[in-house]
Amino acid sequence: MNLPALLNLTGRTALVTGSSRGIGRSIALALAEAGADIALHGTSDGERVQQVRDEILAKGVRCAVILKNLAEHDAAKYLLEQVGASLGKLDILVTNASVQLPKPWLEGTREDFELQVQVNFRCSYELIQMSVPAMQERGWGRILTVGSVQESKPHPDMLVYAATKCAQTSMAQNLAKQLGPSGITINNLAPGVIGTDRNLDRLADKDYLDRVLSWIPVAKIGKPEDCAATALLLCSDAGAYITGQNIFVDGGMSL
Repeated sequence: MNLPALLNLTGRTALVTGSSRGIGRSIALALAEAGADIALHGTSDGERVQQVRDEILAKGVRCAVILKNLAEHDAAKYLLEQVGASLGKLDILVTNASVQLPKPWLEGTREDFELQVQVNFRCSYELIQMSVPAMQERGWGRILTVGSVQESKPHPDMLVYAATKCAQTSMAQNLAKQLGPSGITINNLAPGVIGTDRNLDRLADKDYLDRVLSWIPVAKIGKPEDCAATALLLCSDAGAYITGQNIFVDGGMSL
Protein backbone atom coordinates (compact mmCIF):
# COMPACT_ATOMS: atom_id res chain seq x y z
CA MET A 1 0.00 0.00 0.00
CA ASN A 2 1.26 3.45 -0.95
CA LEU A 3 -0.60 5.44 1.69
CA PRO A 4 0.92 8.84 0.80
CA ALA A 5 -0.28 8.40 -2.78
CA LEU A 6 -3.77 7.42 -1.65
CA LEU A 7 -4.00 10.54 0.52
CA ASN A 8 -2.57 12.84 -2.14
CA LEU A 9 -5.12 15.34 -3.46
CA THR A 10 -2.94 17.13 -6.00
CA GLY A 11 -5.10 18.24 -8.92
CA ARG A 12 -8.30 18.14 -6.87
CA THR A 13 -10.40 21.16 -5.90
CA ALA A 14 -12.34 21.35 -2.63
CA LEU A 15 -15.03 23.70 -1.35
CA VAL A 16 -15.32 23.84 2.44
CA THR A 17 -18.20 25.93 3.75
CA GLY A 18 -17.71 27.75 7.02
CA SER A 19 -13.93 27.51 6.71
CA SER A 20 -12.82 30.78 8.30
CA ARG A 21 -12.47 29.18 11.73
CA GLY A 22 -12.83 26.05 13.82
CA ILE A 23 -13.42 22.67 12.25
CA GLY A 24 -13.91 24.07 8.75
CA ARG A 25 -10.58 25.88 8.86
CA SER A 26 -8.76 22.75 10.01
CA ILE A 27 -10.38 20.65 7.29
CA ALA A 28 -9.44 23.21 4.63
CA LEU A 29 -5.84 23.28 5.84
CA ALA A 30 -5.61 19.49 5.91
CA LEU A 31 -6.93 19.16 2.35
CA ALA A 32 -4.53 21.88 1.20
CA GLU A 33 -1.61 20.12 2.86
CA ALA A 34 -2.56 17.02 0.87
CA GLY A 35 -2.35 19.09 -2.33
CA ALA A 36 -5.93 20.20 -3.03
CA ASP A 37 -6.80 23.67 -4.26
CA ILE A 38 -9.23 25.23 -1.79
CA ALA A 39 -12.32 27.40 -2.04
CA LEU A 40 -12.60 29.04 1.37
CA HIS A 41 -15.98 30.26 2.52
CA GLY A 42 -17.01 32.76 5.15
CA THR A 43 -20.07 34.87 5.78
CA SER A 44 -18.74 38.34 6.47
CA ASP A 45 -15.46 38.12 8.35
CA GLY A 46 -13.22 38.87 5.39
CA GLU A 47 -10.12 39.52 7.49
CA ARG A 48 -10.30 36.15 9.22
CA VAL A 49 -10.86 34.34 5.91
CA GLN A 50 -7.89 36.15 4.38
CA GLN A 51 -5.69 34.93 7.23
CA VAL A 52 -6.67 31.34 6.48
CA ARG A 53 -6.13 32.01 2.78
CA ASP A 54 -2.55 33.06 3.50
CA GLU A 55 -1.97 29.84 5.46
CA ILE A 56 -3.27 27.79 2.54
CA LEU A 57 -1.29 29.64 -0.12
CA ALA A 58 1.84 28.96 1.93
CA LYS A 59 1.27 25.27 1.23
CA GLY A 60 1.77 25.85 -2.50
CA VAL A 61 -1.80 25.35 -3.69
CA ARG A 62 -4.38 27.71 -5.15
CA CYS A 63 -6.99 29.32 -2.92
CA ALA A 64 -10.11 31.37 -3.60
CA VAL A 65 -12.13 33.26 -0.99
CA ILE A 66 -15.93 33.34 -1.22
CA LEU A 67 -17.99 35.49 1.14
CA LYS A 68 -21.69 34.63 1.22
CA ASN A 69 -24.44 34.35 3.80
CA LEU A 70 -25.83 30.83 3.45
CA ALA A 71 -29.19 32.03 4.74
CA GLU A 72 -29.70 33.68 1.36
CA HIS A 73 -31.66 31.48 -1.01
CA ASP A 74 -29.20 31.84 -3.89
CA ALA A 75 -26.23 30.85 -1.72
CA ALA A 76 -25.53 27.40 -3.18
CA LYS A 77 -25.69 28.61 -6.77
CA TYR A 78 -23.47 31.58 -5.98
CA LEU A 79 -20.82 29.48 -4.22
CA LEU A 80 -20.55 26.98 -7.05
CA GLU A 81 -20.41 29.71 -9.68
CA GLN A 82 -17.55 31.34 -7.80
CA VAL A 83 -15.68 28.05 -7.47
CA GLY A 84 -16.02 27.43 -11.19
CA ALA A 85 -14.88 30.92 -12.12
CA SER A 86 -11.84 30.94 -9.84
CA LEU A 87 -10.66 27.33 -9.56
CA GLY A 88 -12.51 25.28 -12.18
CA LYS A 89 -14.02 21.87 -11.54
CA LEU A 90 -15.16 20.88 -8.06
CA ASP A 91 -14.07 17.44 -6.84
CA ILE A 92 -14.61 17.64 -3.09
CA LEU A 93 -17.52 19.24 -1.26
CA VAL A 94 -17.49 19.67 2.52
CA THR A 95 -20.69 21.16 3.96
CA ASN A 96 -19.41 22.30 7.32
CA ALA A 97 -21.17 25.63 7.94
CA SER A 98 -24.05 25.64 10.40
CA VAL A 99 -26.15 27.87 12.63
CA GLN A 100 -26.86 26.96 16.25
CA LEU A 101 -29.46 28.94 18.21
CA PRO A 102 -29.65 27.51 21.73
CA LYS A 103 -32.92 28.20 23.54
CA PRO A 104 -35.79 26.23 25.08
CA TRP A 105 -37.80 24.78 22.20
CA LEU A 106 -41.04 26.33 23.45
CA GLU A 107 -39.43 29.74 22.94
CA GLY A 108 -38.24 29.05 19.41
CA THR A 109 -39.62 31.28 16.67
CA ARG A 110 -40.43 30.52 13.06
CA GLU A 111 -37.46 32.68 12.09
CA ASP A 112 -35.15 30.62 14.33
CA PHE A 113 -36.46 27.44 12.75
CA GLU A 114 -36.22 28.59 9.16
CA LEU A 115 -32.71 29.99 9.55
CA GLN A 116 -31.33 26.74 10.95
CA VAL A 117 -33.10 24.62 8.35
CA GLN A 118 -31.87 26.85 5.52
CA VAL A 119 -28.22 26.95 6.55
CA ASN A 120 -27.84 23.50 8.13
CA PHE A 121 -29.87 21.43 5.68
CA ARG A 122 -31.33 23.13 2.64
CA CYS A 123 -28.06 24.75 1.54
CA SER A 124 -26.24 21.42 1.92
CA TYR A 125 -28.95 19.73 -0.15
CA GLU A 126 -28.68 22.33 -2.91
CA LEU A 127 -24.88 22.32 -2.97
CA ILE A 128 -24.89 18.55 -3.39
CA GLN A 129 -27.68 18.62 -5.96
CA MET A 130 -25.86 21.20 -8.09
CA SER A 131 -22.36 19.72 -7.83
CA VAL A 132 -23.08 16.01 -8.33
CA PRO A 133 -23.78 15.99 -12.10
CA ALA A 134 -20.26 17.18 -12.96
CA MET A 135 -18.75 14.67 -10.51
CA GLN A 136 -20.75 11.91 -12.17
CA GLU A 137 -19.44 12.90 -15.59
CA ARG A 138 -15.85 12.62 -14.35
CA GLY A 139 -16.48 9.42 -12.38
CA TRP A 140 -15.00 10.75 -9.12
CA GLY A 141 -16.25 12.83 -6.24
CA ARG A 142 -16.10 13.18 -2.49
CA ILE A 143 -18.90 14.71 -0.42
CA LEU A 144 -18.61 15.15 3.33
CA THR A 145 -21.41 16.56 5.43
CA VAL A 146 -20.52 17.69 8.94
CA GLY A 147 -23.04 16.74 11.59
CA SER A 148 -22.85 16.61 15.38
CA VAL A 149 -22.77 14.25 18.34
CA GLN A 150 -26.21 15.73 19.00
CA GLU A 151 -27.53 13.29 16.42
CA SER A 152 -27.29 10.69 19.19
CA LYS A 153 -27.04 12.90 22.30
CA PRO A 154 -29.35 15.86 21.62
CA HIS A 155 -29.13 18.92 23.84
CA PRO A 156 -32.57 19.97 25.14
CA ASP A 157 -31.99 23.60 24.10
CA MET A 158 -30.90 22.73 20.56
CA LEU A 159 -33.83 20.73 19.21
CA VAL A 160 -33.90 22.23 15.72
CA TYR A 161 -30.12 22.18 15.36
CA ALA A 162 -29.97 18.49 16.26
CA ALA A 163 -32.89 17.68 13.96
CA THR A 164 -31.20 19.36 10.98
CA LYS A 165 -28.04 17.37 11.61
CA CYS A 166 -30.03 14.13 11.66
CA ALA A 167 -31.71 15.15 8.41
CA GLN A 168 -28.36 15.82 6.77
CA THR A 169 -27.03 12.41 7.78
CA SER A 170 -30.15 10.70 6.46
CA MET A 171 -29.64 12.53 3.17
CA ALA A 172 -26.03 11.36 2.97
CA GLN A 173 -27.02 7.74 3.57
CA ASN A 174 -29.80 7.94 0.98
CA LEU A 175 -27.48 9.42 -1.62
CA ALA A 176 -24.66 6.95 -0.94
CA LYS A 177 -26.69 4.19 -2.61
CA GLN A 178 -27.46 6.38 -5.60
CA LEU A 179 -24.02 7.88 -6.14
CA GLY A 180 -21.78 4.90 -5.41
CA PRO A 181 -21.85 3.50 -8.97
CA SER A 182 -20.58 6.89 -10.24
CA GLY A 183 -17.41 6.83 -8.15
CA ILE A 184 -18.78 9.34 -5.65
CA THR A 185 -18.66 8.71 -1.91
CA ILE A 186 -20.70 10.65 0.63
CA ASN A 187 -20.31 10.40 4.38
CA ASN A 188 -21.18 12.35 7.52
CA LEU A 189 -18.60 13.37 10.10
CA ALA A 190 -20.18 13.94 13.51
CA PRO A 191 -17.92 15.90 15.89
CA GLY A 192 -18.33 15.76 19.63
CA VAL A 193 -17.33 18.59 21.94
CA ILE A 194 -14.53 20.36 20.10
CA GLY A 195 -12.53 23.33 21.39
CA THR A 196 -13.76 25.86 18.83
CA ASP A 197 -14.81 29.49 19.18
CA ARG A 198 -18.43 28.34 19.41
CA ASN A 199 -17.72 26.31 22.54
CA LEU A 200 -14.90 28.15 24.31
CA ASP A 201 -17.07 30.50 26.39
CA ARG A 202 -19.13 27.66 27.79
CA LEU A 203 -16.10 25.46 28.37
CA ALA A 204 -14.44 28.26 30.37
CA ASP A 205 -16.97 27.49 33.12
CA LYS A 206 -15.18 24.84 35.20
CA ASP A 207 -18.37 23.24 36.49
CA TYR A 208 -19.71 22.95 32.95
CA LEU A 209 -16.38 21.63 31.68
CA ASP A 210 -16.21 18.97 34.40
CA ARG A 211 -19.75 17.88 33.58
CA VAL A 212 -18.96 17.62 29.87
CA LEU A 213 -15.78 15.65 30.50
CA SER A 214 -17.76 13.15 32.55
CA TRP A 215 -19.72 12.32 29.38
CA ILE A 216 -16.61 11.63 27.28
CA PRO A 217 -14.81 8.28 27.74
CA VAL A 218 -11.40 9.69 26.72
CA ALA A 219 -11.97 12.51 29.26
CA LYS A 220 -10.76 15.39 27.12
CA ILE A 221 -12.10 18.02 24.74
CA GLY A 222 -11.43 17.38 21.07
CA LYS A 223 -9.40 19.58 18.74
CA PRO A 224 -10.46 20.73 15.26
CA GLU A 225 -7.48 18.79 13.92
CA ASP A 226 -9.06 15.56 15.17
CA CYS A 227 -11.92 16.14 12.73
CA ALA A 228 -9.60 17.25 9.93
CA ALA A 229 -7.65 13.98 9.97
CA THR A 230 -10.85 11.98 9.51
CA ALA A 231 -12.03 14.37 6.81
CA LEU A 232 -8.82 13.90 4.83
CA LEU A 233 -9.29 10.13 4.84
CA LEU A 234 -12.89 10.40 3.66
CA CYS A 235 -12.07 12.96 0.95
CA SER A 236 -9.19 10.99 -0.57
CA ASP A 237 -8.65 7.74 -2.44
CA ALA A 238 -7.69 6.18 0.90
CA GLY A 239 -11.39 6.36 1.77
CA ALA A 240 -12.70 5.11 -1.56
CA TYR A 241 -14.46 2.11 0.04
CA ILE A 242 -16.20 4.16 2.74
CA THR A 243 -19.59 5.62 1.89
CA GLY A 244 -22.93 6.18 3.58
CA GLN A 245 -21.31 6.20 7.01
CA ASN A 246 -21.93 8.42 10.02
CA ILE A 247 -18.53 8.66 11.66
CA PHE A 248 -18.39 10.11 15.16
CA VAL A 249 -15.23 11.98 16.14
CA ASP A 250 -16.26 12.52 19.73
CA GLY A 251 -13.98 10.68 22.14
CA GLY A 252 -16.73 8.11 22.63
CA MET A 253 -19.39 10.58 23.76
CA SER A 254 -22.02 9.07 21.46
CA LEU A 255 -21.79 5.67 23.16
